[in-house]
Amino acid sequence: MITVFYDGKCGLCRREIAHYIRIAPQAIFEWVDITVTPESFTTLGHAVNDGLKALHVRDTAGTMHVGVAGFITIWQQLPRWRMLAWLVGLPIISPVAQRLYSAFAAWRFKKLGYGTCEL
Repeated sequence: MITVFYDGKCGLCRREIAHYIRIAPQAIFEWVDITVTPESFTTLGHAVNDGLKALHVRDTAGTMHVGVAGFITIWQQLPRWRMLAWLVGLPIISPVAQRLYSAFAAWRFKKLGYGTCEL
């Protein structure tokens, strides 16, 4: 089973995961909202904030894929998305996509107010 760890408090993330849930074949994915069940992520040795900063996907071999690599892992299992997985996985495109995703993820993390201290 492929486990997808996502931020359920992020509206964009929630909508995108809901779309994948609707189109995914049965019994391939386990979808884990780490804002509801953080222990399923932290027991693997990861900090909740890391999971809130970027998508994390654990494949069937137990390897964790973060960011774009996580999306590629999901897309490889979705019939109409496999070509996108292949394209984004190309050596020239993948690093650029990861940089863009990392910049977006950092902006989203800050916009949602994560990592800030409220007194």
